[in-house]
Amino acid sequence: MNITDYTYELPADRIAQRPLGVRDASRLLLLRDDLITDHNFSDLDKLIPEGSILVFNDTRVVRARLMFAKPNGVSIEIFCLEPASLSRDLQLAFHQQSECRWICLVGNSKKWKNGALIKSLDEKGGLLKAERKANIGDGCFEIEFSWTPSSLSFSEILTVAGQVPLPPYIIRDSDDEDVRRYQTVYAQHEGSVAAPTAGLHFTKDLLERLRSRHCREEKVTLHVGLGTFKPVSVDDIREHVMHSESITVKLSTLRNLRDSLEGLVIAVGTTSARTLESLYWLGVKAIRNPGSEINKVNQWDPYETDSSSLPPAKESLDALISYLEKLGLNEFDGSTSLIIVPGYTFRFTNALITNFHMPKSTLLLLIAAFVGDQWKNAYSHALAKGYRFLSYGDACMFLQK
Repeated sequence: MNITDYTYELPADRIAQRPLGVRDASRLLLLRDDLITDHNFSDLDKLIPEGSILVFNDTRVVRARLMFAKPNGVSIEIFCLEPASLSRDLQLAFHQQSECRWICLVGNSKKWKNGALIKSLDEKGGLLKAERKANIGDGCFEIEFSWTPSSLSFSEILTVAGQVPLPPYIIRDSDDEDVRRYQTVYAQHEGSVAAPTAGLHFTKDLLERLRSRHCREEKVTLHVGLGTFKPVSVDDIREHVMHSESITVKLSTLRNLRDSLEGLVIAVGTTSARTLESLYWLGVKAIRNPGSEINKVNQWDPYETDSSSLPPAKESLDALISYLEKLGLNEFDGSTSLIIVPGYTFRFTNALITNFHMPKSTLLLLIAAFVGDQWKNAYSHALAKGYRFLSYGDACMFLQK
């Protein structure tokens, strides 16, 4: 499978640099039964059947980008990716006081060989210090942060000192508008360094209108890592390495999904789709390895698993539910590095709301897996009709039922 088959020409002026004034004022391309139609996102409640279930990723974006200046005026950017501790427990890491260590991307790293960087916390009257401890490779370093007042948590430090981590294709500095708009209205659990952008189109009013049509909402949490920005830089997709991302799904959500599989299950965003599909493979592990700990879906699990006797979706969910019940757990906490490429069979997701994605990206591969070569027609139509692309751009909805 060659990545050059999954690209297209994206003019720079089609990449949305700012959000629209109103979230649901964006446009919505609908692909259903091989037919493409144009709509406004605010009409979503009229376009999906009553009783549909929408699955949202309720992760919350943290201000993960920290800007420091050396005494000689050279700027150093530190982008926090994940805790350096073995457990990599995000919530524990955010509540650390006084000091902590994170794996970070460092911009202009050649200009920072040693010594501490210091940043004033003007609003808190304190200081934030960063020191390089180890070179992890691939542009990443282990950074030790320490700060005063020591009573502040690292989450509070990022809120005061950090900037919204806009994607690299948005060519401007973040501002106060981004603090509000690069976040979904239902964001809850801190941990992402990028927004689940399909959800940026939803307003509280639109959610209420969907509820009035008996559409149900379920929340999953996938903390989006920097891998979401990483293009596929190798020709053979099999050589691409996916970053692992933390996922959490409540037991009640699993039960509700099990009871809803006969209806329309709409994944809001590729992260929700990847989380839903990861649940299937977790259930397969529970069936095939009874008594073993289940905590991760690996990148190629679906493609390396014996497919001769794969269980139905409901049976897989039942197994995962039973696994949690036996352990007395109210939610599944683990990780996934699942890659979804053409040829993949979707188990739970039969509709997808998403944005328009970068050429040669794993996100575009997922779209191609979902709708086949129709992605080319959809993207060509969007370009011809003046749709806005990428994170702050317009949306599309693909229906399989």
